[in-house]
Amino acid sequence: MERADVIILGGGLVGLTLALALDRHGLAATVIDPADPEARTAPAYDGRATAIASASWRMFEALGVADRLEGEGCPIRTIRVTERLEPGGIVFDAPDADDPLGIMVENRRLRQVLGEAARESERVRLLMPARAADIVRDGAGVRVALDDGRAMTAPLLVGAEGRSSPTREAAGIQVARWRYDHHAIVVTVDHERHHENTAYELFYPTGPFAILPMLPGTRSAIVWSVPAADAPAYADLPDRAMAHEIEKRMGGFLGAVTLAGPRWTYPLGFHHAAVMTSERLALVGDAAHGIHPIAGQGLNLGLRDAAALAQVLVEGARLGLDLGDAQLLARYERWRSLDTFMVAAATDGLTRLYGIPGRAASAVRRFGMGLVQKIGPLKDQFMAEARGESGELPLLLRGMTI
Repeated sequence: MERADVIILGGGLVGLTLALALDRHGLAATVIDPADPEARTAPAYDGRATAIASASWRMFEALGVADRLEGEGCPIRTIRVTERLEPGGIVFDAPDADDPLGIMVENRRLRQVLGEAARESERVRLLMPARAADIVRDGAGVRVALDDGRAMTAPLLVGAEGRSSPTREAAGIQVARWRYDHHAIVVTVDHERHHENTAYELFYPTGPFAILPMLPGTRSAIVWSVPAADAPAYADLPDRAMAHEIEKRMGGFLGAVTLAGPRWTYPLGFHHAAVMTSERLALVGDAAHGIHPIAGQGLNLGLRDAAALAQVLVEGARLGLDLGDAQLLARYERWRSLDTFMVAAATDGLTRLYGIPGRAASAVRRFGMGLVQKIGPLKDQFMAEARGESGELPLLLRGMTI
């Protein structure tokens, strides 16, 4: 039977980041995932790009991942939040040129880089594709039998399989969940004018419309929330018609628009696990929480989970504790449960607030954004949230080793 310090079910962005963080600090992780890694990094698999918050990027720097993305990520210098194309709104500016608000990176490329780093690491074992057929968690430890007959054991199991986590379901952890009446259309576009490293969040009555800067400076990722009933019609538009619709919602301020790749459509939903731990089990990322992309915090929330869990386990190992010890897991639960709940509640509240139709609601929203723009401490708090720097930060999110 093969042994590891931690068995991670799920080799996505959060699971691989956690494995690398553990490896960097002397702990061995086995990552099990049924998906073929070659298929996951194919261009047709995932067209999304993610704004990696500045705190998350510091963790990638500490883990040696950022160096592998040198010249490929687009720094976000400014974030503009407005009601449609109305004047005013909130403007967040980076404090200096060397400290952007975030870095835009293609999910596919980030997945490639994390996979390469994991394969080259000393203590990460990737079993991909492989499927767990039987899992036992008890006082003696965790035992996992794969469907090909291999068996492994560890003190702790981590569920990182995503929104439909079978590990979470098998543990009987209750989940609050609902669907939003929206789908997200994701597409990359080229435009005439330079985006000036600015991200835009425009709130329309039918849903938020995000413009996220990418390299080169005349390319952006679009995340467009449309009513679910309209999503098939938008998805089937010819390229020129789709580009015209996008350009219209941009107000033409970036010039003429052309599509730079295929488009993807994703249903939008919310879920939040009642707890993030069980006996010898910790949940991270979408296995524990899934939120609306309105504030671009989904992946960053999962990376915060990975940083906190890595610190809890590394510090526990140095004290000679069993990594599945209930006290260690309780510390992780306390550290992450409030932050994940507050971010989930805030994004859900924003989604509902900006979904209220009518001129009166629009006027109230514009008034609220004007107050945030004028009140320095309040604006600073919003900026800290956007950068992933609020609350008690794990050492990795400060760019430090544990």
